[in-house]
Amino acid sequence: MSNTEQGTSQQDAMPIIELRNVDKHYGKLHVLRDINLSVSKGEVLVLIGPSGSGKSTLCRTINRLETIDSGEILIDGVPLPQEGRELAALRAEVGMVFQSFNLFAHKTILQNVTMGPIEVLHTPKAEAEKEAMELLRRVGVAEQAEKVPAQLSGGQQQRVAIARSLAMHPKAMLFDEPTSALDPEMINEVLDVMVELAREGMTMVVVTHEMNFARRVANRVVFMADGQILEQAAPDEFFDHPKTDRARDFLNSIKGH
Repeated sequence: MSNTEQGTSQQDAMPIIELRNVDKHYGKLHVLRDINLSVSKGEVLVLIGPSGSGKSTLCRTINRLETIDSGEILIDGVPLPQEGRELAALRAEVGMVFQSFNLFAHKTILQNVTMGPIEVLHTPKAEAEKEAMELLRRVGVAEQAEKVPAQLSGGQQQRVAIARSLAMHPKAMLFDEPTSALDPEMINEVLDVMVELAREGMTMVVVTHEMNFARRVANRVVFMADGQILEQAAPDEFFDHPKTDRARDFLNSIKGH
């Protein structure tokens, strides 16, 4: 193998996201306990576990929406900055989709999607609008471009939120329970977009209660309880042969849902 090839394979081998010995408390509550986790380029990692296990907190520490008490988080091998311009630049590289859609209520759908590229990436307006329309078409809501968020269904708003994240050309995307605020009939329209992103090779960290999605799309399932990672495995391995009592109890508790 030539040096160039070796360099390339080493680069590919470097995780896009890495958490090393991460701890976090809310007062006396120890919400993340010595978390070590890495996510490779193109990997879809699904975080599952009971409520209060630390999944959403972990997801939100990756772009410092939540600070950590100790440990280190690296994006593409670079430690996460504390604040300032470097942090803003890094947030642009790691997209985030929340439970609540967090769209700007008084701006049109098109404006919601073009704001980041125009203001943060300094993309010319015409170019930003052209790309935004392509993204809105991709997630199936192009015809809603001139409406404001309140005129859209929850499923449509969440698809706009995904398009808004994609407009920033992120290296990875974080999804914090993206379907939990949606009516049942709207869940699949959002999951379908996420399935497509996974197929296209987007690196994704997904906190979800949608076990069928986890089984179908994840490269790896990470099971958390009490702020700790108790198990991680390929989906079939995890769902068919959980190794810990906590995971078995959790899977039994959701079987009827």
